[in-house]
Amino acid sequence: MSHIRAAVLGSPIEHSLSPVLHRAAYQELGLADWSYDRFEIDEAALPEFMAGLGDGWAGLSLTMPLKRAIIPLLDGISDTAASVEAVNTVVFTEDGRRLGDNTDIPGIVSALHERGVERVPSAAILGAGATASSALAALSRICTGEVTAYVRSRARADEMRQWGERLGVPVRTADWSLAAEALAEPLVIATTPAGTTDALAASVPDGAGTLFDVLYDPWPTALAAAWSERGGKLIGGLDLLVHQAVLQVERMTGRPRAPLAAMRAAGEAALRSR
Repeated sequence: MSHIRAAVLGSPIEHSLSPVLHRAAYQELGLADWSYDRFEIDEAALPEFMAGLGDGWAGLSLTMPLKRAIIPLLDGISDTAASVEAVNTVVFTEDGRRLGDNTDIPGIVSALHERGVERVPSAAILGAGATASSALAALSRICTGEVTAYVRSRARADEMRQWGERLGVPVRTADWSLAAEALAEPLVIATTPAGTTDALAASVPDGAGTLFDVLYDPWPTALAAAWSERGGKLIGGLDLLVHQAVLQVERMTGRPRAPLAAMRAAGEAALRSR
């Protein structure tokens, strides 16, 4: 029986739940000959790592800071990945090509759809990093009106407006000092590091809409806890992680449907044990 490999790369990588999710999928799918590992790889080490990969590899997951650094090392990328210039998934084809894709964008959309969020008239994004551009791309599929991005610098504001023009989304930017205004939107996507939105928790309105907070550890964030207390719909980082991992498993294994429930249960158990 041939051994088939996959792995997640990034730095830091110790915290990654990807091995837990993918291994749970392999077990559920009966793929006893598949393994999934993690490797601490930064941008400088990435070319040598990719050059050293031999036969038997099915795919790679990429986390920060590699989502853009991987692109020159690939034979091609999907339109979805090109739309935000970010690759989080590499699939090794039978003819030896290495193709990049982005499952974060459809993963965000799938997580929203799972919770009944199909269309929104407007939305807000907290932050302007790499995840924010993927969030904006996801909103291009479900938001019928303007997206407001709350950012800390003029440079970040310019970047978000440029992404909006590229993705066909009307984007307004506002200073981070006004971020509490975002909480009145029907959908808020928080893409900032842990602790950044804690001060906003006291400003969550009664009857809040939907908050998608991309963090999963620690969870809940102060903002997420306040949101839930005030009756808002809450989607967390584990939802995103699972939905994008489902798509990765399907692309890497060629199976039409990855086991979402088993992967989510494995992720929840891993977080409880931390």
